Amino acid sequence: MRKIKIAVLCSGGGTNFQAIVSAQQAGMLPDGEIALLVSDHKDAYALRRAACFGVETAVFDKEDYPSREARERAILACCKEHGAELIVLAGFLTVLGKPFVDAYPMRILNVHPALLPSFGGKGFYGLHVHEAVLAAGVKVTGATVHYVTEICDGGPIVAQRAVEVKEGDTPETLQRRVMREAEWVILPQAVQDVCKKLKGELR
Repeated sequence: MRKIKIAVLCSGGGTNFQAIVSAQQAGMLPDGEIALLVSDHKDAYALRRAACFGVETAVFDKEDYPSREARERAILACCKEHGAELIVLAGFLTVLGKPFVDAYPMRILNVHPALLPSFGGKGFYGLHVHEAVLAAGVKVTGATVHYVTEICDGGPIVAQRAVEVKEGDTPETLQRRVMREAEWVILPQAVQDVCKKLKGELR
């Protein structure tokens, strides 16, 4: 059975990549398969995770390229070379430019650790998001999977899941709960849903 080839882009630990791989191993990703893991940091732990699962990796470290545009061109070429049909940003801390987005229209997914459109856009990444959530005093946060467009965190929403903000939360405890209760749940399911949709379009 034909599967949609997926390239996952990570900058750090790769816990969301792990969630997708685990879903694939459990048979919960029947319409897709991870063909490649790309990192923009040569010491990203995600690379070790990929090696453990036999997933091919590629590194495009910021220090090795004269500009962001040059690095993005190299990443794009690598994804194309590996036949990637869907790009998943799983903790990838670079905002992709127009040429990359145009090469994969409505075929790039990102997971964001808040309920967009709240707490999104420039500067809202990692712990900064959870710090802002706590500072605002909101009682519910969560995670969002959305399509990537030229507007940072502004593409169409694919899936969301809410998570309670508890009294005494720190940015770190909230981050862990959002990952465990939301990101790791909705990202693999969203990837499967989009792979199924893409297969239907390619028939």
